[in-house]
Amino acid sequence: MQLNLQELPAEIVQAKQRYGIVGNAPGLIAAVSRAIQVAPIDLSVLVTGESGTGKEFFPKIIHGFSSRKHSKYIAVNCGAIPEGTIDSELFGHEKGSFTGAISSRKGYFEEADGGTIFLDEVAELPLTTQARLLRVLESGEFIKVGSSAVQRSNVRIVAATNVDMAKAVAEGRFREDLYYRLSTVSIQIPPLRDRGNDIALLARKFASDFAERYTMPAISFDDSARAALLRYRWPGNVRQLKNVVEQIALFESGNTIDSEIVGTFLPAGSMNYTPVAPHTESAHEYESERDALFGMILRLQHQIEALNIRIDELTSESSSVPSGAFQPVEDVLPRGEESSVRSIVRFQPFSSSFPPAGGNSSGSVNDMVTVQSSPVTLEDTERDTIRRALERNGGKRKEAARELNISERTLYRKIKDYGIDL
Repeated sequence: MQLNLQELPAEIVQAKQRYGIVGNAPGLIAAVSRAIQVAPIDLSVLVTGESGTGKEFFPKIIHGFSSRKHSKYIAVNCGAIPEGTIDSELFGHEKGSFTGAISSRKGYFEEADGGTIFLDEVAELPLTTQARLLRVLESGEFIKVGSSAVQRSNVRIVAATNVDMAKAVAEGRFREDLYYRLSTVSIQIPPLRDRGNDIALLARKFASDFAERYTMPAISFDDSARAALLRYRWPGNVRQLKNVVEQIALFESGNTIDSEIVGTFLPAGSMNYTPVAPHTESAHEYESERDALFGMILRLQHQIEALNIRIDELTSESSSVPSGAFQPVEDVLPRGEESSVRSIVRFQPFSSSFPPAGGNSSGSVNDMVTVQSSPVTLEDTERDTIRRALERNGGKRKEAARELNISERTLYRKIKDYGIDL
């Protein structure tokens, strides 16, 4: 389910526009709404989610919608600061407190007094630093490295992590008391694979931004490319999607991108988010096969419905044709594991073996007509459907592909595989 901008509260629309958040997935909108709601209240917030989901936007929303918005906002990547200097970075140090400390230095907590500090990758903090951080959260007090003077700081802390914090606490890698202090309010950011059509929206934005930045012809994505983007699991989330789209925009500048091109820029042997039946073909080939089958099924259904109507008319007009001569039979074709069921209705040919004259006329029509099932394979049905589509369109492959609702590339391959003469 995707939400329209018209359905969103004005504050959420404003936050999305101000901080460049793209997408309308319910999980994303819920996270933005939660950040706006908690912003005016000085509580610690823990933002969780997989790497690359865009957790860094939410501390900015919280700061921007709070009373601290005119004070400093400092973002600190805890995982990028060496363990030996992290305390100095956060709390400052006095001159001569360690080798290289040639002068006193303010830490982030002193610099951001009255504002907001965003602690990214907070789970990477050493246990000793965690103890210092807990003291700041509880009392607002800290001590510089090499000093004995207690200082106070009025700072709001928003932390983020992609680590399972409950597991980190259980393993002794993170203090339980600090975890509960940080997670007074928690905001969960959904992974990209759970955001549906947001993937296509983000891909279009990244492609447009790349073309504008480097003054290159923009690329566009056809339906098969968008479907391929949605099928991939995106373990690196938005960060990975941007990387892939920018590569495509560079090497396929100005082109229309289809599923085959997308596949060449994804990791070899990558797992599709939508499960497929095990075979040797790649994901985009499977999708083409499925599209072809679906297109043929729709047309078979239409033809059969017309035949059923015609048969009913004939049997009502003439008693010479048994009313049950044609019997529709339904087969079920599952589409992978998506619980989507399509019906293929086919006719079983009736036999010419009618009962002898003067036979028992009280029997049912099924007793009068011997119905013989002629096994027809899916390949036979597909071959005949393609041939008829080509005949109806005068051998024009483009028109036939449009009628069958498949790509021209797939149609060319099918014609070659089945040896269809035009």
